Amino acid sequence: MRPIDLAREHGLSAQAIRNYEDVGILPPTERSESGYRRYTPLHAQALRAFLALRGGHGYQQATEIMRATNHGDTESAYRLIDAAHVALLAERNTRTEVATALGSLSTTTPAPVRGRPLTVGELARRLGVHPATLRTWETEGILRPERDRATGYREYGPDCVRDAEIARQLRRGGYPLHQVAQFIDSLREAGGADALSTFLASWQDRLTTRSRNLLAGAAQLDTYLTLLDRS
Repeated sequence: MRPIDLAREHGLSAQAIRNYEDVGILPPTERSESGYRRYTPLHAQALRAFLALRGGHGYQQATEIMRATNHGDTESAYRLIDAAHVALLAERNTRTEVATALGSLSTTTPAPVRGRPLTVGELARRLGVHPATLRTWETEGILRPERDRATGYREYGPDCVRDAEIARQLRRGGYPLHQVAQFIDSLREAGGADALSTFLASWQDRLTTRSRNLLAGAAQLDTYLTLLDRS
């Protein structure tokens, strides 16, 4: 097959196909007497494998997988694939922990803070914890109090008080500090508890899509490896 033939199958330019060969995504080609590259079904399958792998691994890692495969270093290719699955499992577990934490929160809405921000002592009394606990939560990234410009003292506004209320409930539920911090970060990113529910659903959809993409990439790579074995 000429480059333009291989390109048409996937809606790519002939130059893109040449670039893929140059960086090692495709195996080397033979040249005709006139200098044209000769593409075979093996090259077509290599391209299918790369495009499928790219959906789950991203361009750079998919390139590294194909390059390692074409160099006969399948051990490195398998390690890259395994690492992607490990990372996806870790993210899936994180999402589950955040969802569980959201479900464990009390349905009682804390009274909003009115007027000036609270001091560390006032917030500690409100929560029934020691002021040192609030400083620890700040160190862990759970709380982000402002500082009074004149005195340098910590000031806890409404958002900070909300985060502290949630942290207290999660700590009472037995959650370690790093998971509490993780949940609060997700809450901030989403923009609140209601938005977090939508965020979690979208997060689950992304995980599902990536899992399917990883499976599709693995299937195409397996077909490519079979062709390599036969050749």
